[in-house]
Amino acid sequence: MLGYTLALGIEPLRTAISDHYRDYYALDVPASRIAVTTGSSAAFLLSFLAAFDAGDKVAILRPGYPCYRNILGALGIEAVDVPVGPETRYQPTLAALEAAGGAALDGLLIASPANPTGSMLSAAELEAILAYCREHSIRYISDEIYHGITYGGRAPSALDFDTDTVVINSFSKYFSMTGWRLGWTVLPDDLLRPFERLAQNLFISAPTLAQHAAVAAFDCHAELQGNVARYTANRELLLRRLPEIGFDKLAPADGAFYIYADVRALTNDAGRFCREMLQATGIAATPGDDFDPVDGHGHVRFSFAGATAEMDEACARLAHWLG
Repeated sequence: MLGYTLALGIEPLRTAISDHYRDYYALDVPASRIAVTTGSSAAFLLSFLAAFDAGDKVAILRPGYPCYRNILGALGIEAVDVPVGPETRYQPTLAALEAAGGAALDGLLIASPANPTGSMLSAAELEAILAYCREHSIRYISDEIYHGITYGGRAPSALDFDTDTVVINSFSKYFSMTGWRLGWTVLPDDLLRPFERLAQNLFISAPTLAQHAAVAAFDCHAELQGNVARYTANRELLLRRLPEIGFDKLAPADGAFYIYADVRALTNDAGRFCREMLQATGIAATPGDDFDPVDGHGHVRFSFAGATAEMDEACARLAHWLG
């Protein structure tokens, strides 16, 4: 049971993921197009290697998940910033993509819901961006790791509008299997064999025990929805309390379990601010520099994945500290 599996994963798990697309999205995604990976980290690495060459240009949002930039850089692929902010709800416009290079881009990677902002593309926005990428032969990679954790209806998938795209997901967020190191990728036909060959050489296979556990996770939606209910309560509490404390410029938090706060009214050094906050209150937050090397010094990311009582206590401590 615990020997190596096929590089693309065990058949029961690939079938379960295919069934998930049918049940949750009403999409027909054949199991043959699904690759199980050692976390989403391996999915990004393998996707970048399969889809791009050294010297290619791949656009990423700023602020955004720092590992995109780091993995692309390690592979000799140029990460091209697309700055986004509150005026566009921290998601890109077609004008912003044009300004970042437009047709000169080889790839575009967008997370929706996003880390650190929690912002989400609407269906119309996503459809327009996918059409733009098709028109300009830009490979689109959709980070859908936080799907299932949204606060106003389900997040649209890139697969709703384009079956010839790369979609990456993970068992770490909605499925709460952090540490089991398991993710998956939906691949277009032209990347399947390159992705498989790379996986065989770099990873052999994803962890066998984790793959069998993930099959069972698809029967746990009642418990998982309980987690989402807790995140929902935490989000509502923080969106109400944080502005009262002084954090009054917040990203939309459409999904995921983060609140990205503009703290320039309080500090221009987010790293120092977070260290002082930790020392004074015991509250850990992530400075925005990790997500935005240009403007992140004025931002902080709070996570609300914990217990609601902890969020309430955190607000009380922050109010006392800043009051």
